[in-house]
Amino acid sequence: MKDLKPLFDNIDITRRPMVIAGPCSAETEQQVLDTAMALAANGVKIFRAGVWKPRTKPGGFEGVGVEALAWLRRVKETTGMLVATEVATKAHVDAAIDHGIDLLWIGARTSANPFAMQEVADAIAARDCDIPVLVKNPVNPDLELWIGALERLYNAGIHRLGAIHRGFSAYGKHLYRNMPQWHIPIELRRRVANLPVLNDPSHIGGKRELIASISQQALDMGFDGFIIESHCDPDQAWSDKGQQVTPEVLDFILSTLVIRDSTSTTESLQQLRKQIDNLDNELLEILNKRMRVACEIGQYKKEHRMPVVQAGRYDDLMSLRVKQAQEMGMSPDFMRKVLSAIHEESVRRQLEILNRL
Repeated sequence: MKDLKPLFDNIDITRRPMVIAGPCSAETEQQVLDTAMALAANGVKIFRAGVWKPRTKPGGFEGVGVEALAWLRRVKETTGMLVATEVATKAHVDAAIDHGIDLLWIGARTSANPFAMQEVADAIAARDCDIPVLVKNPVNPDLELWIGALERLYNAGIHRLGAIHRGFSAYGKHLYRNMPQWHIPIELRRRVANLPVLNDPSHIGGKRELIASISQQALDMGFDGFIIESHCDPDQAWSDKGQQVTPEVLDFILSTLVIRDSTSTTESLQQLRKQIDNLDNELLEILNKRMRVACEIGQYKKEHRMPVVQAGRYDDLMSLRVKQAQEMGMSPDFMRKVLSAIHEESVRRQLEILNRL
């Protein structure tokens, strides 16, 4: 995907952040227009609203449907804003384009389904309209599936592409509605360096009070902008009311974000990075020594017919090291992941020794 086009010819997304805002759902014409007018007055250039709302279970509000597309067209005529909505089928694509929608996005459930992605890609390509398309990450943390969804669009001739990081589902109760797992969109940016990536703090946080902090984190990591849910009366919203903010609150959030200066001198930064490089080399040497000892232990276990994995020893080691890491100011989750990866590689090497003839 090396020859991607800019999302828009008349909007400079290099002047961060690019902001797409509007209600989770288009509920009534008045609600759509009231929200759009307030957002436009605060300088937002792209208005979003869900017209078709996929629901986990039937019976909930699933969107107004095609009727709401006319409301979005009225937003364009009244405010001059560009308008965006989510599509998941060929029928959605055709209806949205017929009503003059300027930008399409593809939701997390759709991006996880290669058949649905191909249908949408073919439908957009058939209209030959060069419309920008944003792809949300799949529900589960699968980078290859996310890239695959983008590639299906690209291979169909759709080259105005971007991605939306909306977080990943996780079992149980957490601070976030969807876990950020920042390393995944960071890796996407590394793999597809010219791809604009927006952050969706509304769906990551699931709570309006988390939008500001998540947005700042995304901006600090170089995201190109945001897609944020904003409603003229959030507490009365028909869907996802807890994660929507008023246009006035959104304007305050955006005004308080700190945009880092990328043009300042980097001499001190280069010195610090050199220290990191040296420490990484030392870390690799220590890990290599540890693996050599693990192999010697594997040989000993083989000669004495001992099992490779000894759960009690591993549990004790994990508890001790995590406690030490916490005392040093490190995250216990981080240390568990590091130790788990090291243990997995140690076990793999010991099994190789055990299975040698």
